[in-house]
Amino acid sequence: MEVAIRVRGVTKTYAEGAARVTALEGVDLDLHKGELLFLMGPSGSGKTTLLSIMGCILRSTSGSLQIAGQEVTDLSERELPQVRLSHIGFVFQAFNLFPTLTAVENVEVALELKGIRGTLARTQALRLLEQVHLDNKAFAFPADLSGGQKQRVALARALAGNPEILLADEPTAALDSHTGRSVLELMRQLAHDHNRAVAVVTHDSRIADLGDRVVHIEDGAVSSVKDLRRPEPVISPSHLPSHSDPQFTLARPL
Repeated sequence: MEVAIRVRGVTKTYAEGAARVTALEGVDLDLHKGELLFLMGPSGSGKTTLLSIMGCILRSTSGSLQIAGQEVTDLSERELPQVRLSHIGFVFQAFNLFPTLTAVENVEVALELKGIRGTLARTQALRLLEQVHLDNKAFAFPADLSGGQKQRVALARALAGNPEILLADEPTAALDSHTGRSVLELMRQLAHDHNRAVAVVTHDSRIADLGDRVVHIEDGAVSSVKDLRRPEPVISPSHLPSHSDPQFTLARPL
């Protein structure tokens, strides 16, 4: 699978007075196109910090970050926004919709940032809302939408400009379990059917089965990686020892 984001030896430290706090320490991680990856772990483990570095919102203290094959670690503050605009869409926990704009207008704002305006922006915004199954609410204001519908608008906005990478920070935290699962199922579809690389920070273990890989972060480091596309081997009855097998012996009763 093609690598969309490559993280190597990434460390992030913060100075608090004379003390230094390490949020990430030597993290290695690849995010592939066509996969839904979950970043999980306890609060304060560093998973949101890692997602922010992957999205070029935060800079790492050390290490290497590649986006779509481009090394971006040493890019200037003026160059990083163009990387985000060209390659990455973000979905936030709090939706971050403009309350005075309709659903379609909220998506149009993101398109305008990428140089798409006028009739073309309206056409693409409506198509994106249709892609997240919300075209029937295109002209509704956020106050008239449910939590799940707001998150779908936020998802449509993140897809503006057709980025190959989608990053989401706790996108289901404000949703009930059923609605949250439907949003994650949509993200999985976007990964599998549209070959996007999708990474989601979540605490919700109930939706972990939807992911292709689950990466656990603890104390600023990757503690485990579970690949759900590779099921545990199943031992068939034909491979179990039988009583007639000369290597199979019963323990003598006491």
